[in-house]
Amino acid sequence: MTDHNIPVISATGLFTPEDSISNEELVASFNAYVDLANRENAEAIAAGEAEELPHSSVEFIEKASGIKSRFVLSKEPILDPQVMCPRLPERPNEEISILAEIGVKAALQALERAGRKPEDVDAVLCACSNLQRAYPAIAVEIQAALGIEDGFGFDMNVACSSATFGIQTAADYIRSGSARSVLVINPEICSGHLNWRDRDSHFIFGDVATAILVESRDIAPAQHWEIVGTKLKTQFSNNIRNNFGFLNRTSPESRDDKDKLFVQEGRKVFKEVVPMVANMINQQSERLGIEPSALRRLWLHQANAGMNRLIAQRVLGHEASEDESPTVLDTYANTSSAGSIIAFHKHSSDLADGDLGLICSFGAGYSAGTVFVRKVA
Repeated sequence: MTDHNIPVISATGLFTPEDSISNEELVASFNAYVDLANRENAEAIAAGEAEELPHSSVEFIEKASGIKSRFVLSKEPILDPQVMCPRLPERPNEEISILAEIGVKAALQALERAGRKPEDVDAVLCACSNLQRAYPAIAVEIQAALGIEDGFGFDMNVACSSATFGIQTAADYIRSGSARSVLVINPEICSGHLNWRDRDSHFIFGDVATAILVESRDIAPAQHWEIVGTKLKTQFSNNIRNNFGFLNRTSPESRDDKDKLFVQEGRKVFKEVVPMVANMINQQSERLGIEPSALRRLWLHQANAGMNRLIAQRVLGHEASEDESPTVLDTYANTSSAGSIIAFHKHSSDLADGDLGLICSFGAGYSAGTVFVRKVA
């Protein structure tokens, strides 16, 4: 295989919203809602016809997830006990959509870091867990906003694994010669599908956008990441689900129904996903001839601190240090497909030439993706 057909990661980009919500702020808002709901339903609660809602707490959130804060695009409405969801006004068709807007910001940063121009890009893949609309594709809107006249774009959704699935898709285009420069963009407005009134999950998600520029090695900057190997896996499960979609418009149910937002069976997910992902990583390492001890760093999906600790331990054979498996979950929360890319973006520049690392994602589906990379400097 020539340099023309060898895929590499040339650069990444990151857009972070200005506003952040701390656990303290979130708990105060949630508990105010709980007190209000309990007062309104006091008679039903006293008659045993309804259950009293319990308070949340900072200690509960941090023990359950490791999350301390999250960035959001619409802070005040989320913290309003009477609203408790983002308010993002629908834009006219003549304006860029908000999902495309944040995707463009991340893409421009990735292009700048690689020293490239938008016209150098052949394809745009918008890979995320929740698309703003069914059509036209957000990827094509991003392509137009960037001024990429030639080439193509399309949307893809594999929930929290969308970024790694997008990287393999882009790498396959490079290998086949169908493209030489591909932008994989992950705009995640997770605050929009979170039930902020659910004690077990009201703290999980945040908003962000990331971008990965995948190119053929012969045009990549001197410092890049060779894609050594990728592996994707899916296995159907209802343990993480969101039933909201355009078909809901034909039924009497409203968007306020709980199953039209994020729902999960957290304990089942933990029990089933951890061994699936750890085994997948170990099997792919063996296929590639990479000893776990040779992995300088793991950039894992940022969903739950406990899951990451256990997966890293099963891969490395010991509890991983923060240097071996860095965390951004504490300040960004779960940002779905973007999480592992944020970790890679923020914690990869210090690696040396020849160092090996792993970008890994996992989530609803179930889905899981691994991208083994080698630093070239």
